Amino acid sequence: MQVLIFVVVIVVLLLLVALTKGIRVVKQYELGVLFRFGRLVGTRSPGLRFIIPLVDVLRQVSLRIVTMPIQSQGIITRDNVSVDVSAVAYFRVVDAVKSVIAIENVHAAINQIAQTTLRKVVGQHTLDETLSETDRINLGIREILDVATAEWGVQVTLVELKDIQLPDSMKRAMARQAEAEREKRAKIISAEGESLAAAALGEASDIMMEHPLALQLRNLQSLVEIGVDKNTTVVFPAPLMSTIGELGSFLARETAAAAPTAPSDTPKAVPGPEPTETV
Repeated sequence: MQVLIFVVVIVVLLLLVALTKGIRVVKQYELGVLFRFGRLVGTRSPGLRFIIPLVDVLRQVSLRIVTMPIQSQGIITRDNVSVDVSAVAYFRVVDAVKSVIAIENVHAAINQIAQTTLRKVVGQHTLDETLSETDRINLGIREILDVATAEWGVQVTLVELKDIQLPDSMKRAMARQAEAEREKRAKIISAEGESLAAAALGEASDIMMEHPLALQLRNLQSLVEIGVDKNTTVVFPAPLMSTIGELGSFLARETAAAAPTAPSDTPKAVPGPEPTETV
């Protein structure tokens, strides 16, 4: 009797263990791929699923988007510049059966092919294109990965270049180039300003030629502005000094012209009778 009870207990325990092994929970973001004696039976949707222990194998495949960083790659661009480029790829499984049957480890495979594709695509562009046309490079990498991973039931949704490391010598050269570009623009702007200023001064000189007093008023205004600082030594410009001299001469002439004529002490000669002629 005791032996029978022991056997019954053992059988119950085995049934409980088998029942535990035969219960699977497929999450909402997963899809189950069922194999029976190594042969594909089909897929199982999310929920509570029962399988036959030691007979069935249920592989649960995540359908969520996976973020995979692509480690930095040493790449030589088309113009023979060595750069280190890292990126990030986003992909998701669209066919759970293919992702299990067609390839052993889909994540490792995508990581490796993404690295080789990154080196291939960036190596076909120059350094300037790599720095300025990242959108086109990202699109090219994604298209190549899409073609390669379609047979694995995987769709690459996005690829982005994350970081581009340049050699120190190239950074210094680019800094010098940028500085030269800024100096070039500064000189052009300064020359344009000088041209506009010269044109404005030409127009002002024409107006002052028509109105001479305008130049003198401008000189006086400059003297007033200079005289604000009491410690400033004022140097009169030559045109102002000549004007002052001319003004003094003008005043002297006007004074001489306005002065009355002084009376003379010398007697005047009185005319005598005219001589008569005798025949």
